Amino acid sequence: MSDMTSTADAPRSPGRPRSVRADEAIIEATLDLLAEGSSIETLSIEAIAARAGVGKATIYRRWSGKDALLIDALRRLKGIQPQPAGHSVRDDLVLLVGAVGHNIDPRAAKIMPCLVPEVNRSPDHFQLYQNIIEPRRKLMREVLRRGVASGELRPDLDIELTMALLTGPMLIQRMLRWHPELDDRILPERIVDAVLDGIRPR
Repeated sequence: MSDMTSTADAPRSPGRPRSVRADEAIIEATLDLLAEGSSIETLSIEAIAARAGVGKATIYRRWSGKDALLIDALRRLKGIQPQPAGHSVRDDLVLLVGAVGHNIDPRAAKIMPCLVPEVNRSPDHFQLYQNIIEPRRKLMREVLRRGVASGELRPDLDIELTMALLTGPMLIQRMLRWHPELDDRILPERIVDAVLDGIRPR
C-alpha cells in the first residue's frame, strides 16, 4: 500500500473528458463486492472492472491503484462529512458526534464491521483507515480548540482524549448495538453533555 492518496480528483491534462458514469460504476462495483464478502486483500482491480463493465485501464486512468480507489469508495460509503456552523461548541460537537458510525448506504452495515479485523491485522490497512477518518477527526479537533480559545472549555484540555470520549460510545452503540435501550436519536446530545460537564472550566 504505497500510495494512500486518492487520485480521482487529480488535475487532468486536456483531452478526452472523464466519464462521470464510469466513475460511479467503478465506485459502486467496489462497494458491492465488499458488501458481498470480498476482503480488502482479495478484492482485485480485475474483479472491480468486470463488475463495473469497464477495462482495467479505465480504472488506472482515474486511480493510482486499488488503495486509492478504496479510499474514495469508503469515503463515499461514509457520506459527506458534516460542516460545523461555528456558532456553538456544543451544537457543533452534537453534529459531529451524531455523524459517528452513521451511514445512509445500507451496504455499510455489511462492510464496516468486516473491515475492523483487517485494519487490526494489517499496518497498511490501518493506515488506509487513518487516511479516511483523519479529516473527520480534524473537524472535531478544530471545534474543541475553538472552545479552549474562547474560554468555553478548560485551558488544559486533552484534545485527543476528549475526542475518544466523544466518539467511542457512539461508535460502539451504532456498530454493535451495545445497549438496545439507548435512543440513537438523542444519544449524541447525551454524550456531548456528559463529556462537557467534565471539560468546562471550573
